Amino acid sequence: MNMQDFPNAPHGWSVKDTEKKAIELGLELTNDHWSVVQALQEYFSKNDSINRRELTDALEEKFHNKGGLKKLYKLLPGGPVAQGCVIAGIQAPAGSIDHSFGSVV
Repeated sequence: MNMQDFPNAPHGWSVKDTEKKAIELGLELTNDHWSVVQALQEYFSKNDSINRRELTDALEEKFHNKGGLKKLYKLLPGGPVAQGCVIAGIQAPAGSIDHSFGSVV
């Protein structure tokens, strides 16, 4: 992976940042993880107001052919939005992290 693969990356983000954060979170990055990072960065670059539910629906739709949210939760057990945003270098939208429900980062 290199920076050209991430045209919508937030300012200051790098592939190395994601690799480091993944190690801290106990994730072994696969091509599917990188696809989630790209999808999240693209979504945030195109939307001024981020609604967690709409974002979850967009991820479900984008990854439907790979198993949808079930697959995303296997990749990112801390939550595809909450944990995905962390590794994508993006501030998770309000309500994404619920310590009582299992979305912890």
